[in-house]
Formats: sequence, structure tokens, C-alpha cells
Amino acid sequence: MSKKVLIIGGSPRKDGNSELLCKEFARGANEAGNQTEYISLADKKIGFCKACYACEKGSCPQKDDAAGIIQKMLAADVIVLATPVYFYTMSAQLKALIDRSVMVYPKIQGKDFYYIMTMADTEKENFKGTLEALRGFLACCENSRECGIISAAGVYQKGEITGTGYMEECYNMGKSV
Repeated sequence: MSKKVLIIGGSPRKDGNSELLCKEFARGANEAGNQTEYISLADKKIGFCKACYACEKGSCPQKDDAAGIIQKMLAADVIVLATPVYFYTMSAQLKALIDRSVMVYPKIQGKDFYYIMTMADTEKENFKGTLEALRGFLACCENSRECGIISAAGVYQKGEITGTGYMEECYNMGKSV
């Protein structure tokens, strides 16, 4: 059965390492017969949540790209969150999107989540803060589950991920959806 797969690239850098991995995941998921959509947050405008709670009475007063992406998250069967690691956590772009889901996250239920993380540091244990932050969001999405993690260490320069085993690992993870 075909699944709707939403891949959210949280990197501010176009064609960076995490985006290249997202495209490999999408290629694998497409070949497995799924419908995929990749959204790069690099070219999206997403304001920070202002905790005004106007969204309780309707919609967020901020007119940006967050609401449309969040609607796609609600419609997806599978959500892939990809981020470079900055100071041992996710990018500000991805965090802003997650924070903006504050009023609808209880409706983000029954999803399969995959995480793609890249960092310059070579110590795999230093993914811990990023992974815990991503898992914190998942914990708020009832009946959802973590299905796969790519932790690509030792990649910093744009495109440095090309030709590594991480590319094949991501492709295969996408195929397994």
C-alpha cells in the first residue's frame, strides 16, 4: 500500500549534505511505490512562535509558510525530519517549524517518523542532543513511532556526503518505508 511520505529538510543550506540524503531517501521511497514530497526549509519563511495562542481561536496571525507545511504533516503517513547538527541540536529552521505546530501536534498521530542528521563532528555520541530533541517532538505525537535514524558524522563541507555509505543507507531506509 502506497504511503504519503513528507520529507522536511531543516538545513538553511541548499544542496547541502542533509538535503542530498533527503533526496536519496525520497528516491528509495519512490521506488518502493510511495508518494513523496520534499520540502526544504531553506527557501521557506517560518516565523518563531510568539506564544500568543491566537491559533486556539482559528489560525496563526503570522502569514508565512508554516501553516501549509503543518497541514502536509497532518496529511502524511510518514514524516522524515532532516537537520544538520548545530551546537549539538537541530537547526533553528526545523525547531521553529516544530514550535509552530503547538496547537495541532495532538492531531499529528499514528505517524512513522524517520530522522536524518548530519554533523561535522566525528563522534557519533554527539548526536545525542539532536536525537533527544527530535524524540521530544515525537513523544507529543500520539501513537507515532520512530522507524529509522541516519546519523552521518564527519561531514561538513557542502556535498561531502556524496560517495559515502550514508547515501546508500538513506536510499535503503527510504525503500523500506
